[in-house]
Amino acid sequence: MLDTALICLATNIYFEARNQSTIGQVAVAQVVMNRVADDRFPNTVCEVVTQGQTYSWKPDLPIKNRCQFSWWCDGKSDKPTDMQAWDNARLMASGVYLGRLDDLVDGATHYHATYVMPEWSETKQYIVRIDDHVFYRWER
Repeated sequence: MLDTALICLATNIYFEARNQSTIGQVAVAQVVMNRVADDRFPNTVCEVVTQGQTYSWKPDLPIKNRCQFSWWCDGKSDKPTDMQAWDNARLMASGVYLGRLDDLVDGATHYHATYVMPEWSETKQYIVRIDDHVFYRWER
């Protein structure tokens, strides 16, 4: 189970932040872990990473572009091709998952790229901008 969680977390880092700094990659991973710890989200890393709307007739098939993390249901391959970036993502995933790295995003549960402004951002508490992502916390 640990191996599966680490692969899910690393894959999310790879597709969401492989072009970001180490801090940016860690921040993206910490959002996943903050969601796992929040009872408003699924309870496991893989369930958080793959969360999204699915078809009623096929619940394991995500609806294109309707997922929490865009890469999961963008219709493209989910197989890493840049092995150096993949190795780095796995290293970051391990550090975050095992709690060896500080929470750089102060409990953030959401983020978006700087070039978009989703409607939900107005309903969340701004935390910080790191590289090309803006991080928010969903307050209770």
